[in-house]
Amino acid sequence: LDTGSQCCNLAWSENCNEIVSTHGYSLNQIVVWKYPTMTKMATLTGHTYRVLYLAVSPDGSTIVTGAGDETLRFWQVFPGPQKENSSGGGSLFPSMPGSVLR
Repeated sequence: LDTGSQCCNLAWSENCNEIVSTHGYSLNQIVVWKYPTMTKMATLTGHTYRVLYLAVSPDGSTIVTGAGDETLRFWQVFPGPQKENSSGGGSLFPSMPGSVLR
């Protein structure tokens, strides 16, 4: 799979069949891929330098990226976990219908 730029990080979604990758020179972007087809689902831009760090929130819905531009960015890219009778309370980034970036 040719991403067109340096691949710095990879993370699997725990809640759906998707992968997120972060990239450096020359695009400095975050990409969400559908697995196993590896179809590009979303391209997230905002960092001006290489995206060096990636972490996934405990509920698996939000990622945080850190880049050489000395910024952290939070992105809600995956659906939250499927729970019966979910109240949505107690979460730093509650999963709400329509709030996933695409």
